[in-house]
Amino acid sequence: MHHIGILQYSLEGALLCYREAAFEAMRRLGEHRHPLITMAGLSMAETIDDWDAKNYDALRAGTAAVVERLARASADFFVMPDNTAHIALEEEGPPLAIPGLHIGEVVASAASDRGYRKVGILGTNWTMEGPVYPRALAFHGMEWAVPDATTRKELHRIIMDELCMGEFLTDSIAIFQAAVEALRIDGCDAVALVCTEIPLILNDDNSSLPVLDSTRLLAKAAVDVALGDRPLPNWRGGRAQR
Repeated sequence: MHHIGILQYSLEGALLCYREAAFEAMRRLGEHRHPLITMAGLSMAETIDDWDAKNYDALRAGTAAVVERLARASADFFVMPDNTAHIALEEEGPPLAIPGLHIGEVVASAASDRGYRKVGILGTNWTMEGPVYPRALAFHGMEWAVPDATTRKELHRIIMDELCMGEFLTDSIAIFQAAVEALRIDGCDAVALVCTEIPLILNDDNSSLPVLDSTRLLAKAAVDVALGDRPLPNWRGGRAQR
């Protein structure tokens, strides 16, 4: 089995991805059996100023250094359960030390396979206003939509100040549910949860649209690669190869 590397950026999303990858493997291989998984990461506090300044070169360099640590730990490939950080990794730069699965491509491919036509995007403001998902969804022939500016700001606050800190408040869940309903009214037939913490509070049972859970989709894809059911990726940063 191939050795999975998990690049921890935001903490809750990375922990959920690790757990889901392990349990997905056990569902397929039997109790207590899963590929080797190594997680390495950084302190997200050190990146916030660079995100606000859109200093993507610095963000890419710092993320690439973590990929190098995973390579030294003998990981065969990596996944990064942080959608926003893919904005920086899509910048041009030296090839990453090992290849990775691109989370936007995993989600867009799943949306296409399920026959969706217009996908709502929920994540940090950086992700909702960024290029990763519009490009990935458009490649598969899908439209996309995001909440209005006021809602985007409030969702971003909840993600950064609550979800990333392990707080899951009833009022905040209701705000996310209202954002999904507005996307449904706007013509979306699915919603992509493209902050990896959102699946901790939103799912098919409490959403008015079917959800595309980026964390669990990425974990499943990682297990597919590890078990040889999907080829090793060849993306080493820059625009996703299609």
